[in-house]
Amino acid sequence: QLQLVESGGGLVQPGGSLRLSCAASRSIFSIYGMGWYRQAPGKQRELVARRTSGGKTNYADSVKGRFTISRDNAKNTVYLQMDSLKPEDTAVYYCNAIGQYSDVLGWGQGTQVTVSS
Repeated sequence: QLQLVESGGGLVQPGGSLRLSCAASRSIFSIYGMGWYRQAPGKQRELVARRTSGGKTNYADSVKGRFTISRDNAKNTVYLQMDSLKPEDTAVYYCNAIGQYSDVLGWGQGTQVTVSS
């Protein structure tokens, strides 16, 4: 069973940057989609970014131009570089893996990101 472990969350001031990492328990080379979701208090979990095995990426409109997703298949790790952070980016961020039929392969436990002065 695929296990995903996030790291890199924390407290950052508005305008700052963070890089989240998601380490997988096995090779992610053949996994169709690796992505990041987030859930703020009182809100539904939403897709932030996803990168497919073919290199296609998609981002939520609210993070386009500020966040960048990348995957290092050799390290079985997915990253989310977050720049120009805003208070509304505050949430628990979850790593996610899906197969080619959108079947969920795994979720991480989440890492808290707080953007505040």
